[in-house]
Amino acid sequence: MKFLLNFFPRNWLIKISIWFRPVIKFYFKGNKFIDPIDGSSYRRFLPYGYQNIRLNALCPGTLSLERHRLLWLYLYRETDFLKLPLNVLHIAPEQVFYKKFKCFNHWKYITADLYSPLADVKVDICKLPFEEGYYDLILCNHVLEHIPDHKQAMKELCRVLKKGGTLIAQVPLDDNRDTTFEDSCVIDPNERSRIFGQYDHVRIYGKDFFSFLNQAGFKSKGIPYAEKLTEIEIKKYSLQKEIIPVATKI
Repeated sequence: MKFLLNFFPRNWLIKISIWFRPVIKFYFKGNKFIDPIDGSSYRRFLPYGYQNIRLNALCPGTLSLERHRLLWLYLYRETDFLKLPLNVLHIAPEQVFYKKFKCFNHWKYITADLYSPLADVKVDICKLPFEEGYYDLILCNHVLEHIPDHKQAMKELCRVLKKGGTLIAQVPLDDNRDTTFEDSCVIDPNERSRIFGQYDHVRIYGKDFFSFLNQAGFKSKGIPYAEKLTEIEIKKYSLQKEIIPVATKI
C-alpha cells in the first residue's frame, strides 16, 4: 500500500479502485470490523499510510479511512445535515462519501477538484467559479495542507458559503504544535515526505489552524467527537481520536 501511495498519482488510483473494490470486499468480509458508512463488515481492514503505516485503517470495500468513519458518525448522530435539503459543495470528494451523497435527492450536490475524476467541476480552490453565498455546507477534508496559499483558499470557501453556513475542513493537525510549520523552500517530494509527512503536503498544522479559519471570516472550533464514543465503538469502527474542525460563516 505504501508503494502505491508514493509512486502512483492519486487520480489514477481512484480510477482503478472502481474495478478492484468488489473483489477485495468479498475477500476480506467477516465480522470483526464494521464500516458505519454503509454497514459492511470485514475480518480486517487494510494498513495505510505514506510514512507511518497504520494497521486496520483502510476499509477494503468502501476505501474509508478512520477520519471518514469518524466524520460520518458525527454527521449522522450529531447533525441534521444528512436529512435537510441543502446546497452542498464537496472539494476533493472522497470515494466513500461521493457514492453516498450522489444518491441524496434532497441535496444539490456539486463536487469540485483540480484533478479528481470524481469532480463535477475542475477548479482552483483559490479562485472558485461559484457565486457568493450560495452553499449551505462545504466539505473540504484533507485539502488545505496541500495548498500553498491556504489563506486565500479559506477566504474563497467563506465567500461561496451562506451566512450561517458550515464548513467542515479536516486536516492533519498536530496537537503538540502551537503554531503551524511551513517552508516554501521545500519542494522536493522526498523532503516533503520527511518534513511534512507526505510528498504533496506543504505544511504541518498546529493549534493555530482555527485562527486561520477565523481570520478568513469563520467562527471555528475543534470537535473531539471520538471522546463521545465507547471503546467498543472505537475498536469496532477502527477509529482514531482526532479532532473534527467545524467552522460557521459569521
